[in-house]
Amino acid sequence: MGLLLQMLMVLVMMVSLQGWLPLGCLEEERIALLHLKDALNHPNGTSLPSWRKGDADCCSWELIECNSSSTGRVTMLNLGSVRNQELGDWYLNASLFLPFQQLNTLSLSDNRIAVLVEKKGSYEQQRLSNLEHLDLGLNHFDNSILSFLEGFSSLKSLYLGYNKLEGLIDLKESLSNLEDLDLSGNNINKLVASRGLSNLSALRLENITTYESSFQLLQSLGAFPNLTTLYLSYNDFRGRISALQNLSSLQSLYLDRCSLNEHSLRIFGALPSLKHLSLQELSDTLPSIDFLFLKNLEYLDLSYNTLNNSIFQAIGTMTSLKILRLQSCGLDGRIPTAQGFLNLKNLEFLDLSFNTLDNTIFQTIGLCDLNHLQMLYMHDNDLSGFLPPCLANLTSLQQLDLSYNHLKIPMSLSPLYNLSKLKYFDGSSNEIYAEEDDHNLSPKFQLEHLLLSCRGQGAGAFPKFLYHQFNLQYMDLTNIQIKGKFLNWLIENNTYLQDLYLENCSLSGPFLLPKNSHVNLSFLSISMNYFQGQIPSEIGAHLPRLDQLTLIDLSHNHLSGNILSWMISTHHFPQQNNSRDSVSSSQQSFEFTMKNASLSYRGDIIQYITGIDFSCNNFTGEIPPEIGNLSMIKVLNLSHNSLTGPIPPTFSNLKEIESLDLSYNKLDGEIPPRLTELFFLEVFNVAHNNLSGKTPARVAQFATFEESCYKDNPFLCGEPLPKICVTAMPPSPTPTPIPISTNKNNEDNGGFIDMKVFYVTFGAAYIMVLLMMSVILCINSYWQQQAWFYFIEVSINNCYYFIVDNLPILSKFGFS
Repeated sequence: MGLLLQMLMVLVMMVSLQGWLPLGCLEEERIALLHLKDALNHPNGTSLPSWRKGDADCCSWELIECNSSSTGRVTMLNLGSVRNQELGDWYLNASLFLPFQQLNTLSLSDNRIAVLVEKKGSYEQQRLSNLEHLDLGLNHFDNSILSFLEGFSSLKSLYLGYNKLEGLIDLKESLSNLEDLDLSGNNINKLVASRGLSNLSALRLENITTYESSFQLLQSLGAFPNLTTLYLSYNDFRGRISALQNLSSLQSLYLDRCSLNEHSLRIFGALPSLKHLSLQELSDTLPSIDFLFLKNLEYLDLSYNTLNNSIFQAIGTMTSLKILRLQSCGLDGRIPTAQGFLNLKNLEFLDLSFNTLDNTIFQTIGLCDLNHLQMLYMHDNDLSGFLPPCLANLTSLQQLDLSYNHLKIPMSLSPLYNLSKLKYFDGSSNEIYAEEDDHNLSPKFQLEHLLLSCRGQGAGAFPKFLYHQFNLQYMDLTNIQIKGKFLNWLIENNTYLQDLYLENCSLSGPFLLPKNSHVNLSFLSISMNYFQGQIPSEIGAHLPRLDQLTLIDLSHNHLSGNILSWMISTHHFPQQNNSRDSVSSSQQSFEFTMKNASLSYRGDIIQYITGIDFSCNNFTGEIPPEIGNLSMIKVLNLSHNSLTGPIPPTFSNLKEIESLDLSYNKLDGEIPPRLTELFFLEVFNVAHNNLSGKTPARVAQFATFEESCYKDNPFLCGEPLPKICVTAMPPSPTPTPIPISTNKNNEDNGGFIDMKVFYVTFGAAYIMVLLMMSVILCINSYWQQQAWFYFIEVSINNCYYFIVDNLPILSKFGFS
């Protein structure tokens, strides 16, 4: 009875666990994925290494998503850009996807696919009846792909951009559920659509036509009366856009760089539903535009046009406007208040950057009722003077960028204290000055991103407002002379820090971080300070999340000791997370030494910079081979230290590296020959070391590196150095010596010389010669007088050298 009860309990537990245990992946789909991997890598590719035959759970593989809550089937395959392009065109067997019955999203973009081979009949295509999103962009498809797609009636979005489609494009009736279609980057002159495409709402036709065929293409758009979003940028229309007036449902229109004129712009009056209009870089000089008819417009982008201040008279009539972009429009001086923003009470985003506006713009903004303004970008202008009090009127402001001007900004940021919603402030490249804090005031803002890097050498002080808030994620105080142990305090009190730049801040002392911190740093730069001593190994144990670092710059300090493993992480550098999306990443900037130059990086490129710079310190010991695990690293600079030992062969794994500097150390050994496999390497420097052997082969990138990259390595040879490597000659054959028998009992020596007999015989012969010479001299008296003394002298010398030369040998035979 007890055993039966136990079995029943086990059964109940198994049934209850089934509701939450993951189902893993189906064997049928796992096998299909492995077949797909083989096809993708044929004949010698190496993509998708995590797809392993021995791993039963294919849902844990990269680029795959499964329906883990119910069926466990594959629902998404994101295989864009995974195939090696050097393998040539790919003729992909579409039947490989048939086992994925619940596949919803499939991306095969940028894999150089030329043809999708299919089986005849509709049964197979019905197996993909759940596919809604298909991305085939950036491949080599021609018009035949359209026939292949006839069976995918469930598709909602289809991307065929930048293939080899041309001429007339006949969109089949079977694509009745299609909502979003991208045909950009093809050579198309006309679209034909059946009545079945009534659901198409978004169409992308950027960079698609020539002037000769543009009118025909625009006319064919009348077949899509329900379009709400249309992308036509980067086409040569030269004003011929009158056909667009038939698209009465159009809400978003992109016509950037389309060479439009003032007459063609009047057709917007026939688009009553238009809310989003982008007209970037239309021509050298954009004439005044009458926007009186665009009462419903919410988004307007006129960036990179040449405008005059009178444009604001027309803009001021668009009372529904929420987003206005006027970047690089040649605006200068004062914007007339009456013709400016007075009526833009709904404005939420304003970009006036890269113009020549002076500080009178603040007066204009201050007089306007911009209570809804959340983002204000006025960087790279001619703004000057102190921060105006009127900024406090922008009570909804969340992001403010005043960088690269001539403003005087107090370190305390006291003029911004009342902006309770402010999360992002960039005042970098202005004049930052120290100001006595008013202890009766406390900031209402909760800054998350603070950029106050000073232009030149700015006087600084401890930013005491930081005592009142602890949500900083990004901080840059470059060139502010803070001094003291600010780094330790900052990290201890800001647990959300991701990016920290404290370059040239006169910080000193040992590099110590608080033991109980839980930082999540991605970027850390404390270069050009006075940190000194060894970095304690305990830091790595107390700060395990430092392995998330994608950029670390400790250069130009006085740090010593070994380079510790935690400092470079034993993991691959992680991809940047999306936390920066909360602010405009296009506004963030930092400086980093890359490719032998200190460069300023700004905008979205920041998320792609990964690197290590430990240069100009006193580090010793060998280079950790674990650095070779950082396969995504772009920059590695260990120069100007006292590092010893060889260059780790693991450096050949740094496939993405662009700059590698190991100069001015004490490295020895040979340069690993497999470094020539680093095809993205643009800067390579191992000068001023003790390296030996031959320089790497002059192939690929290494064919561009000059003598200066290798100089002052006394034992290094080969191009491009003037020292030629001497080819090692094979050793000359050594003559076989005549063996000497030392066995006294050996009577039959088989041709060997018996040295004892030799010396006895030689001695007897020598005595005979002396006796004969004596007889001859007795006979001839002349010889007695002339030769006797000479002969005796020579004989004595010969006997002396004979004895000296052979004394060691004679001693072996008992002669002493």
